[in-house]
Amino acid sequence: MVIFGWRTTIQQLRMVQLVCGHCHHQSAHNLFRRYTKPTIFFIPLFTISSKYGLQCTFCGASYDISKMHAHQLAG
Repeated sequence: MVIFGWRTTIQQLRMVQLVCGHCHHQSAHNLFRRYTKPTIFFIPLFTISSKYGLQCTFCGASYDISKMHAHQLAG
């Protein structure tokens, strides 16, 4: 019997000061990377999906951003 599954992990990259597109307050935003890996017997193998996003610490709104935009913010 083989145990197969998926694991999604969120990695915080940086905190940045931005104006939120949802609540329009200037606040800290969590810049993060979310990636998904297949697992066999609970051991992650390789990354199949990687997305970047921002989450406002004031209102909690979260939205995806492009990889290029994430690298500019993390710079």
